[in-house]
Amino acid sequence: MTDTPRLILGSGSPRRRELLAQLGVVADDIRPPDINEDPHKSEAPGPYCVRLAREKAQAIPSDPSEIVLSADTTVALGRRILGKPRDAGEAAEFLTKLSGRRHRVITAVAVRKGDQIWERDVVTQVKMKNLSNEELNAYLATNDWQGKAGGYAIQGPAGAFIPWINGSFTAVVGLPLAETANLLLSAGYPLYKAES
Repeated sequence: MTDTPRLILGSGSPRRRELLAQLGVVADDIRPPDINEDPHKSEAPGPYCVRLAREKAQAIPSDPSEIVLSADTTVALGRRILGKPRDAGEAAEFLTKLSGRRHRVITAVAVRKGDQIWERDVVTQVKMKNLSNEELNAYLATNDWQGKAGGYAIQGPAGAFIPWINGSFTAVVGLPLAETANLLLSAGYPLYKAES
């Protein structure tokens, strides 16, 4: 008999499930939230990302004993938020803007139990190499850009475009593991159970 609280993952992202598995955690249920992800007028990328993670955690129905984990990943070029591209044209526009430049990837994590919320956000600096037209078009043809903030995923084919990062690789993928582990422990989720 175990008294481990049920963990609800408030994300449909297979990448976040894979990252949680690296901590030895399998969510008891997956409940992707349905919230409006449009930025507020003149909202900066950091506060936007933190707000979305919190709103996702709050939007998910749960019992008081359940722990809800939500996250949001945002790509920021200066003050501009590069969200999930609507189509290949917008993905091309984002990647052309990022080409040859440094940008920030912000991932905010929110863990909720009842009315209590624990939050962290992690900012990673990322450099994308100069992309040739051939590279850009070949990448767009993979459709790997779909559903990815900024139009790329570092763990996919676009990893070949990223020569340098400064910060958390797992945060760029979508869930900063060290910080997420600390939040889960704070909320009373036992991560490091001895096998009985």
